[in-house]
Amino acid sequence: MHLQIDGDIEPILAEYIVSGIAQANQEHASLILITLNTPGGLDTSMRAIIQAILNSPVPVVTYVSPTGSRAASAGFFILLSADVAAMSPGTDTGAASPVAFAFGQEAKIDDTMHKKITNEATAYLRSYVEKRNRNPDLAATAVTDAKAFSAKEALDGKLVDFIANSPEDLLAKLDGRTVTRFDGSSVTLALSHPRFTDRGMTARQKFLAFIVQPDIFFILLIGAALGIYTEFTHPGLFAPGVFGGIAAVLAIISMQMLPVNIAGLLLMVLALGLFVIEAKYPTHGVLGVGGVISMVLGALFLIRTPWTGMGVRFAVALGVALPFGILAIALMRVVLRSRSWKMATGKEELLAEEGEVVEPVGATSAEGAIAGMVRIHGELWRAATSAGETIPKGVRVRVRKVDGLTLEVEPVGPRPS
Repeated sequence: MHLQIDGDIEPILAEYIVSGIAQANQEHASLILITLNTPGGLDTSMRAIIQAILNSPVPVVTYVSPTGSRAASAGFFILLSADVAAMSPGTDTGAASPVAFAFGQEAKIDDTMHKKITNEATAYLRSYVEKRNRNPDLAATAVTDAKAFSAKEALDGKLVDFIANSPEDLLAKLDGRTVTRFDGSSVTLALSHPRFTDRGMTARQKFLAFIVQPDIFFILLIGAALGIYTEFTHPGLFAPGVFGGIAAVLAIISMQMLPVNIAGLLLMVLALGLFVIEAKYPTHGVLGVGGVISMVLGALFLIRTPWTGMGVRFAVALGVALPFGILAIALMRVVLRSRSWKMATGKEELLAEEGEVVEPVGATSAEGAIAGMVRIHGELWRAATSAGETIPKGVRVRVRKVDGLTLEVEPVGPRPS
């Protein structure tokens, strides 16, 4: 069976490799071939893949291919974990020193913490490299000194077993070879007439692999916040709420697979709060700028990746935070401004409107009923006054209150003589 590691090593890729190894064992395959072209990835995903390789009853071959590929950082650990390790000409491996990243560049950590991380990584690498009869001392330099090796250097240093021009060439060299397994047992490979079975990612795994990318995860979070925020501030639009809800669910799925830093999420929540306050109490942009800075910092801290620099890129963080801040402030200002707008429909629209008395207001008939009438917006309304005064015909009045079909009015212009 043929599996491929092409790109960053993350949880979905690990799931794909682990399930592929399990399937190969269920089908009693003769060999599992894993081709590598990766800059590295997450420690937890790397260890899941290595554990599956070490426990596989079917022999596993790792192969850095095609020409120009690399197996760096976590890829170096995976390459050396297999029963057979091979490389194509023009490939390289190594450079596996643990690195902490922040703000898109290498972060400073104290010497004690650096030693702890480096020593643990070195011990983990030695624990299976020695069992594979490879050079543990030279392998350790890839961690302690960030040393990298060309294909020839790796072969001469007994880190890999073959240099092969193609998968077919590799299988030809493996045919009839006796391989010592991790448990000490031996198996002879019979590959005279090999038949490749390529197992790619399922549609589900491809989709999940897309949304667990740090940049995409960050964009999903912002899309969810903006959609839900828009729906709350402008109820009845529906579309922003629907898309925001979908983005929120996808972000939660990604969050379960990525090493999310809670401090990054809190900084992003703080940014949203600053945008809202800026809209309500204009501070000449001070809080708005603070919100953008908080959101960018939150994006950069969002994914904890102490083994590689994989995380939200600064350009993406800034490019998303700026328009989000502008939209959030603009939407909130529209909402706040709308609260001072007069109702344009219903009886409430009559409040403070002016009209003209067409029948004296406050005058009473023989039965004692109010006979006042006013014309407002071309309509006739029954009218009354709070003070019980009489307002003669022709006087301009203003509506103070609406009580059913009766308007309470007061004079606003001079009374006719």
